[in-house]
Amino acid sequence: MSADKDMLLPEQQSQQQPCYGTLQQQQKKKNTETCMDVCGYQRVLWRVVLCHLFTLLTIGLPLILFHWRPKLGVQAKCRPCPLYQADCIIIRDSYGQVFTVDVVTEEVDEGSLEQLGAESEEDDWRDTVQLHKEEKRFLRYYVFEGLRYIWMAKKGAFCKVSKLDENWTCGDIYRRRTGLSRQNQSAKQVVYGPNLIDVPVKSYLRLFIDEVLNPFYIFQIFSITLWMFDNYYYYAVCILFISAVSIALSLYETRKQSTTLRNMAQMKIGVTVLRSSGIMESVSSLDLVPGDCLLVPADGLLLPCDAALLAGECMVNEGMLTGESVPVMKTPLPSGSHAAGMQYSPEEHKRHTLFCGTQVIQARSLGNDGVIAVVTRTGFYTAKGDLISSILYPKPISFKFYRDSMKFVGFLGILAGIGTIYSLVTLYRNKAPWNWIIIHALDLITIVVPPALPAAMTAGTIYSQNRLKKHGVFCISPPRINVCGKIKLFCFDKTGTLTEEGLDVWGVVPGTGEGFEALLPEPRKLPQSPVLRVLACCHSVTLLNERLIGDPLDLKMIHSTGWVLEEPEGEEAVARAEQEFGMKVVGVMRPPVVEQQPYGISLEEPLGIVRRFPFSSSLQRMSVLVKRPAGGAVEAYLKGSPEMVASLCKKETVPANFTATLKEFTGDGFRVLGLAYKTVKTQSSFEELQELERESVESGMVFLGFLVMRNLLKPETRPVISTLRNANIRTVMVTGDNILTAVNVARNCGMVAPRERLIFVHGSPPSHHSPATLKFLLAESGAGGQDSTEIITQGLYQQGSRFLDQGPYHLALNGKSFAAVCEHFPDILPQILLKGTIFARMAPDQKTQLVQGLQEINYCVGMCGDGANDCGALKAADAGISLSEAEASIASPFTSKIDNIECVPLIIREGRCSLVTSFGLFKYMALYSLIQFVSVLILYSLNTNLGDLQFLFFDLVITTSVAILMGKTGPAKELCAQRPQGSLINISVLGSLLLQTCLSVIIQISTLIITQTQDWFVPLNSTVMFPENLPNYENTGIFCVTGFQYLIVAIILSKGYPFRKPLYTNVLYLVVLCLLSAVMGWLTLYPVGFMRKLLHLKVVPEMNYKLLLLALSGLNFISALLLETAIDHGMLKCLRRLRGERQSKKIHKRLEVSLSQQPSWPPLDQVIQAKPCTAIDCS
Repeated sequence: MSADKDMLLPEQQSQQQPCYGTLQQQQKKKNTETCMDVCGYQRVLWRVVLCHLFTLLTIGLPLILFHWRPKLGVQAKCRPCPLYQADCIIIRDSYGQVFTVDVVTEEVDEGSLEQLGAESEEDDWRDTVQLHKEEKRFLRYYVFEGLRYIWMAKKGAFCKVSKLDENWTCGDIYRRRTGLSRQNQSAKQVVYGPNLIDVPVKSYLRLFIDEVLNPFYIFQIFSITLWMFDNYYYYAVCILFISAVSIALSLYETRKQSTTLRNMAQMKIGVTVLRSSGIMESVSSLDLVPGDCLLVPADGLLLPCDAALLAGECMVNEGMLTGESVPVMKTPLPSGSHAAGMQYSPEEHKRHTLFCGTQVIQARSLGNDGVIAVVTRTGFYTAKGDLISSILYPKPISFKFYRDSMKFVGFLGILAGIGTIYSLVTLYRNKAPWNWIIIHALDLITIVVPPALPAAMTAGTIYSQNRLKKHGVFCISPPRINVCGKIKLFCFDKTGTLTEEGLDVWGVVPGTGEGFEALLPEPRKLPQSPVLRVLACCHSVTLLNERLIGDPLDLKMIHSTGWVLEEPEGEEAVARAEQEFGMKVVGVMRPPVVEQQPYGISLEEPLGIVRRFPFSSSLQRMSVLVKRPAGGAVEAYLKGSPEMVASLCKKETVPANFTATLKEFTGDGFRVLGLAYKTVKTQSSFEELQELERESVESGMVFLGFLVMRNLLKPETRPVISTLRNANIRTVMVTGDNILTAVNVARNCGMVAPRERLIFVHGSPPSHHSPATLKFLLAESGAGGQDSTEIITQGLYQQGSRFLDQGPYHLALNGKSFAAVCEHFPDILPQILLKGTIFARMAPDQKTQLVQGLQEINYCVGMCGDGANDCGALKAADAGISLSEAEASIASPFTSKIDNIECVPLIIREGRCSLVTSFGLFKYMALYSLIQFVSVLILYSLNTNLGDLQFLFFDLVITTSVAILMGKTGPAKELCAQRPQGSLINISVLGSLLLQTCLSVIIQISTLIITQTQDWFVPLNSTVMFPENLPNYENTGIFCVTGFQYLIVAIILSKGYPFRKPLYTNVLYLVVLCLLSAVMGWLTLYPVGFMRKLLHLKVVPEMNYKLLLLALSGLNFISALLLETAIDHGMLKCLRRLRGERQSKKIHKRLEVSLSQQPSWPPLDQVIQAKPCTAIDCS
């Protein structure tokens, strides 16, 4: 074992291995980091033989056990061993789930090994191959959740195959633009496997076996067999038929969904790759491996892999991945000397990465090489593979209701055991035959644990899902609907979610080092100047079928200038443009024709766009290189967040009143962009300009002013925010925009009420001479501000160290401060998360981090965004809603065609309705079982039981009708302040079940006593056993009363207020309840001959007795209704007082109590310094 430990990764060597052959591996997934325990096992022949022998002797019992618990099968047939010797692997993931996989061993020929060795990663490649006896070389790997893990001896672990290329730099990728040789490609494919996102589609036989071996159906088979022995033929055949239909429908639906997903995931197309010999070769996309050089055709293609763009420009539709319908411009990966050593990251370089599953609409060559991309990821390692994996292998939903339901089923099982023991004793005392005793004792288990419970609990969710679909909201994860019922906090993106997607240009504010000029509402009236040129050229818009496509902001900006975009196509047009500008250009911006130019303005000079540096949310800017005609200079134009632009400009060109002017516009809710330019000194060629580094272009700029854009609130936003706040649901804004703009929107939409105070949190990272600092500053009334770079102007804040009146307050901070708090003030982070309402200038990964942080303090978090920069947060949230035109986006569990946040209260109301329905159905199924359990025990004591068709009538006619239709009741129209119960194990639920069961017992015993005291009553003959003693008076009385009890329980558990509509709105359910009540009344008072014989009912000679049974049932109904109403109004809360006050298990509730006892928090205007020992990595 010590030898094994020496081969571990450096960071793993210090870890104690849990057992021999075990390795703890950290696997980074998108936006998350997971940890897996991997244990190696080697098959032992005698163990395998023994298991097979035992299986034969027990008629396959171990197979069922191993199917339910595969880990036991591996441990029974194998012994623990070092990982490099393993035949099987047991994996425990970070959620505690256990999986088993087989290790595959493939022989690798010497020629392939030599070709692999020719690569630069010779040691890593050779490290994946093991040398066996007779000089044979083998590759060992296993596949888990679609990902291939290969054995790497130097690492002492099975590692993801992507580890071989995860440290590629931009320079490494550029060195691969010459392509791979055929031999290299073939050798790599042995290790990487086919470029395939393979969704497993099981055969109907395999699905049938898996379904039948489900514990639910095993229990059904046991029950049906038992009923057949007990002569319940009709009942057994009906249940068998229903189960068969259910299985058939389930198999069909499962296979249909798997086939649909496979058709969506799998892709096999022909692509053209460049070989190292310079030859272009057409190959199948299945044969692509990382390092292949892909040639993108001009008319585009559907990407079969992730690839880094090295030459040319591509306009890409990424709607399938993000739900965002606006095409995205992709430009070549940075290639300068500075970028060469930069590690390539698909997330960081997403503007230069073509993602699998996205559609290249148009590809444009910028030189003679065409449009070239190097493959970086294949199969499940691609962006599309990651999303398909999230559907196939979703994160388990940790919801208390589901956990408690399993505990309660276990409790019912214990109760069944007690009942079985009681029946054994009773029936033995009654001198019943042993076979009769055993069968009827076991029959109690099938009564107490209802087989239909799992199906009944999903009924409410299915109805809610269908209602949501009618409103244009689609859900790919139905269990999430119940989770929505417990949402306590909802995060919202700003632009396109709270505010309109499109921006209107309000005007431009030219500025120099001397100050700002007045706002010019119409940019087209600007004279020929750098300000006009930056508005006309600094964009990523392109033409598709003579139509402008691109970011809506860019389109509005171009429209405000009136300039026209041309893209030279064809040799003649390209040559003409090259002659006009003295070099090749990718686009030409021409001024409007003379007739459309404002009076007094004469514009004739076109501008040639030479290169684009696309917008990056992490960089908060974009820029272009522009060539002026007739030997003119090359100029760089820049636009982005004002703070970022100002930081890249020469200090003397930035107006002194920069902060005050920015505050003026952002405080009024405008979206502001900074503008800048500079002249590129070197007169370079087109090729040399393509080699310029972005950092060198975007430095030493001259500040030009502000572009002011108006972003109006959607009319639905304010009412929805008001509804959520009235429902006691916290609302949080998470945006990439300026903090003052976010504050204005928060005040206008009602997130921050007029009388509620706002406190800015300013965090600064440590410098060379000082530690990290944190400061809380009270904003001015109306609006406040925070500079997103280095300085907060004290004039923006009220001074004073006390917090007035200690009323409600909200915290606001930007991404920089959030990062500083996470890294250097982890002890204060929970309080900031508890009170934070506005999070501005947040990068996409910070949005995800925020959602996860809120979940860590036990909030049930919802997230609503447009699906583009919010994908990580949408997937991390308990309920993510993507506003998208797509019918179903795999970027989030919910996709809404409603382009505003009205879908949020709708989903919460449906979630609450579904959760309450699930509770009601669970309680109903439990009470139905307990009522039948009591009636059967009473009849067992008399040596009789319910008849075959009596069981069938109760279970199929009454219970099934109720279970199917109860969930049809819709959600309440209003969103109330209280939330439904989330736990079954609490005083209200358990108290209700206990008291209702006791009431049922009292009524049934009373029925038996009343029956036995009648003058006409004839007791059972103790020598005649069931079913020969049917019909009898005891059975008939119990049958009539319990039939009403099932209906009574259904009615009292169908209460509407405050989460569902009233019972009468569910018309079909109400009609069925009335019909069933009428049928039970008819069977009690006037049962006709054929029904009386069919149900084995005894003829009762006296009408008064029958009326007494109806009166008893009426008393049962009134008592049950009063009891349930009293419980709902807190009758059992006195029991909580007996146990005393307990601290809440939820961290955010404990924090609220703690902060309420600290009137001095937050400490205003005090500089808090980080302690050296508190720094942690939260990235």
